[in-house]
Amino acid sequence: MDRCVVLVDAGYLLGAAASLLAGESSRSRIAVDQAELIRLLRERAEAETGLPLLRIYWFDAAPDRRPTPDHRRLRVMPRVTVRLGALTRADGRMVQKGVDAAMHAELSELARNRAVADVVLVTGDGDLLPGMTAAKDYGVAVHLWAVQAADGDFNQSEDLVAEADERRVLDREWITASIKAREPAAPCAPADPRPDFAKILSAPRPVAPGPAGPAERPDLSELPELSELSELDDQEKPAPHRVPTPKEIAAGIGAGRAAHPAAPPPSTLRWSSDRGWVDRPPGESGPADSLPTLAQLTTAEQKWADREEDITTVGGDPTEVGQVFARRWTERLGDTARLAALWTDYPRVPHRVDGELLRYAARFGLLAHKDDQIDEHDRYAIRAGFWREIAARVPGGEGAGVEG
Repeated sequence: MDRCVVLVDAGYLLGAAASLLAGESSRSRIAVDQAELIRLLRERAEAETGLPLLRIYWFDAAPDRRPTPDHRRLRVMPRVTVRLGALTRADGRMVQKGVDAAMHAELSELARNRAVADVVLVTGDGDLLPGMTAAKDYGVAVHLWAVQAADGDFNQSEDLVAEADERRVLDREWITASIKAREPAAPCAPADPRPDFAKILSAPRPVAPGPAGPAERPDLSELPELSELSELDDQEKPAPHRVPTPKEIAAGIGAGRAAHPAAPPPSTLRWSSDRGWVDRPPGESGPADSLPTLAQLTTAEQKWADREEDITTVGGDPTEVGQVFARRWTERLGDTARLAALWTDYPRVPHRVDGELLRYAARFGLLAHKDDQIDEHDRYAIRAGFWREIAARVPGGEGAGVEG
C-alpha cells in the first residue's frame, strides 16, 4: 500500500527533548502541546516519504498500563493509536516494560501484511533492530528520526542508524515548535518563627540556684584566649605528612623536594610523536605546549554533530581518522600563528592532544586485542593523517612531504 506510518517511542522522544531543552531527561521539566506535536509529525512524515499517512502509533508506558490524562487526550486524536506498556520500579528508578516488544510486533505486522510502503521510526533503542531488518526484508523503506542531543551524547543505537534506509534529525528548532521547557519552581521561603518561640529563643538562659542561693558566675578572665588555644594545639599536634604530587617530584621543587630531599632529579617530559617518543629536557617546553585540546575547543552542539559525522560518514581508516580529528581541531583553534608554532615541532605532537587523538581513534575499532592498545602501525598512520591535515593548513606546509 502506498501509505506511510509513524511509530513513536514516547520515552525516547520526550526524554531526549527534555534533555535537550531542560538539561535532564525528566518529562516533568517540559510542557508538550500534544496536538501541535502530532500535526508536526504527520506533516514531516508525509513530506519526507511523499505518501499519505496511515496513522501514528504512540508507544508509551504507564503504571498498571492505565492511560494517563495525556494518553487519553492522544488516543482520541485523528489517526493516532496509543499502545501502552507497563511502568515499574526497578533498582530505585522507573523503567518501561513491554514497549519495545509492542513496537517490534506492530512493525512486523505492518510490513508482513504490506499495509504500508514506508515506516518512520522515532526511537533510539537497538532492541528494535530485528524488527527493522524484518520490515526491510518485506520491502518496506525504513526512516529513522533522531532527537538532537545538546549535551553531546549520542542518543541512538549505532546499529539502528546503520540499518536505516533514511535518517533525519529533529533539531532544536523543530522540537521547540511543540515542546517547551518548564521554568523551575522557585524554592519556598522559610516561614518566620512564631513570636512566642522567638521570645523563648532570645531570652537569657536561667542560672540554676545552688543550695545557698543563686550560683555566682565563674571568673573567665584567667582562661586563655582562643588564639592561644590554637597555638597550643599547633605545638602539640605533629605536622601532617605531605605527599608530593607527581608533578612536584618531576620538577624537584617546592614541597616535594622539601619533604623528600632524596627525591629523584627532574624528569624529562615525554612527547608522543609520529616516530615514537621524543624526550624534552625540563625548561625547554615547545611553543605548542599551551595549545588547547579539541575537547576544550568543542561546544556541546559541536560534540553532538561530531558524533553524527563519525557514525554516518567517517569510514575508520587510520589515516582518515587522524585527518578528521586534525580538521576539527584546527578549524576550532582558528589561530594560524599558534598552528604555525605547532608545525615547527613536527613530528612531535603535544602529549595531551596526542592522547586525545588516540582515544578518538579507539572509537573506530582500531584497538588491537593485545592489552587494548592501538597497533603500532595504525598509530603511525593516525599521526601521519593528523600531520597531513596540519600541513595542508599551514603556510608552506603543502609540499613538506609528511610521512605516512
